[in-house]
Amino acid sequence: MKIGLDIMGGDYAPKAAVLGAIEACKVLSPNQKLVLIGDRDIAEDILKQNNADQACFEFVHTTEVIGMGEHPTKAIVQKPNSSISLGFKMLKEGQLQAFSSAGNTGAMLVGGMFSVKTIPGVVRPAMTTIVPKLKGGLGILLDVGANADCKPDNLLQFGILGSLLAESVYNIQTPRVALMNIGEEEEKGNLLTQATYPLMKDTNLLNFVGNIEGRDLFSDGFDVAVCDGFTGNVILKLAESFYVITLKKGFKDEFLDKFNYEQYGGSPILGLNAPVVVGHGISNPEAIKNMVLLAKNMVESNLIEKIKQAFH
Repeated sequence: MKIGLDIMGGDYAPKAAVLGAIEACKVLSPNQKLVLIGDRDIAEDILKQNNADQACFEFVHTTEVIGMGEHPTKAIVQKPNSSISLGFKMLKEGQLQAFSSAGNTGAMLVGGMFSVKTIPGVVRPAMTTIVPKLKGGLGILLDVGANADCKPDNLLQFGILGSLLAESVYNIQTPRVALMNIGEEEEKGNLLTQATYPLMKDTNLLNFVGNIEGRDLFSDGFDVAVCDGFTGNVILKLAESFYVITLKKGFKDEFLDKFNYEQYGGSPILGLNAPVVVGHGISNPEAIKNMVLLAKNMVESNLIEKIKQAFH
């Protein structure tokens, strides 16, 4: 197995990415290799400084980077030698089994759809995040930013994608899928959620348990929560702030520590023909390591094939 890592993407690249790669390599088995895509000279210097075994890694050299503020579609087209573009080229050609980056999220979405493309039947790929539960365990929230505007059938598909991720990667049997709404009653919500509810209720493709409200997000009443990307991104950014606030206030709380994005590494883009994980722009080495391990788990669980079968 070869996992591609863009070492040029992220606010603290390439140092944080290479240090994260070193930590990931300690966990990977001998037949699992990391392919570092970016400035090879800098990467080798960081590896030497940290006495890391370079045999753990392969290198694809480039100094071209898609910046965080660049227009995703233009950048993918105009920068074919950027670290993200090269990563997707290798993924498409089968030289990589997974690709991960903490770089430009839009470019990762566009690059994935241009290169490996979406799985037939999937209308729009979705991004996910992990939600810690108050009584232990975790839930999955999607979409968290790939699709600001959605139609009811998009949300139905997100529920299916989230269920497959929960089962395959997180070993949650018969995941309970809930619709994020402003009330528990079936008729509550905006036009989108009102139209989505009967679709989810009437399908046998997922285990639908009804509406949940924002206050239910950390409860044990669901395993997968579905919403449009605008709503999901607002929830995600608010939840991430909990951990930062606890640090600033100087108090320690075991539950709130679980909101530290470093633990989860990144967001899988579900619905593409290959495993792709996008990391947080401020990813540190710990987050990079976990992003790589999540990509590995997606490959090992055969998630993409399971999604293909579900949408066949």
